[in-house]
Amino acid sequence: MKELKQRSTCPISTSLDVLGDKWTLLILRDMVFAGKSTYGQFLQSAEKIATNILADRLAILESQGIITKAVAADKKSKFTYRLTEKGVDIVPILVTLVLWGTKYCPTVVDPGLLEELQGGKDAAIEKYQRLAREKQ
Repeated sequence: MKELKQRSTCPISTSLDVLGDKWTLLILRDMVFAGKSTYGQFLQSAEKIATNILADRLAILESQGIITKAVAADKKSKFTYRLTEKGVDIVPILVTLVLWGTKYCPTVVDPGLLEELQGGKDAAIEKYQRLAREKQ
């Protein structure tokens, strides 16, 4: 089990100890908005995460209780990853990051997703949390 060292007891600092690198947030983004749940699916993301980084970040997310890992129903050598309730609670952060990024950074985002988020942030958060819970 991967242990994280906290730098301080500040809530922002301790949150960043778990979520504070770009790969972790991108894995969570893929789980929430793209429905990805397997190692191979995460490797197909546009950012091209290295296999060792992916394995490390998945292990951290699992050790922190943000995701669970289970043997896939279709293949015993494959695993699926799902958000726990603790992971589902990260959805509002991801939605806020998408909206902030589209407002202040040169980004390309799925127009349908952006319209949905801008049309009703709270409703979109509830939808993606519900979808994640349905996969638990």
